[in-house]
Amino acid sequence: MDAQCEVEELYLAGGCLWGVQAFIATLNGMTFTEAGRANGTSGHIDSDYDGYAECVRTRFDPTVVSVEQLMAYLFEIIDPYSVNQQGPDTGLKYRTGVYSTTPAHLEAARAFIAARDDADRIAVEVLPLATYVRSAEEHQDRLARFPEDSCHLPTALLTKYQG
Repeated sequence: MDAQCEVEELYLAGGCLWGVQAFIATLNGMTFTEAGRANGTSGHIDSDYDGYAECVRTRFDPTVVSVEQLMAYLFEIIDPYSVNQQGPDTGLKYRTGVYSTTPAHLEAARAFIAARDDADRIAVEVLPLATYVRSAEEHQDRLARFPEDSCHLPTALLTKYQG
């Protein structure tokens, strides 16, 4: 990787983070992915559910992939109309969302949704990142380490952009 490449961060929630991380890691322009929790209240993983959304922390080179392109990729792997459910996984932690500390990222995500013909039906939240907690090691790159584990995303989709 070029030492001069720019890097920005965006946090993407699309249901169970195992599949989301596996898919996002294959995208051109990704420099880092990490399984985690966005916008919970406790700030640590060893507590009761605190309102977080399972997410993938992404670092990407904006000269290679834009926020709008990342939104399009996210929409390939989610049901954007579903509230608190993706595939068989249900509950608030499986909601879909885009989180960032960069206002321009949130503006781009909102513009992407607003430009769609079905914008009024989209259930993807777009919010500033308030808190982020890295998930336990057992969840990091889970499908790469244990490909036999179940995931709500079909293998053909998970590997669609693999080199």
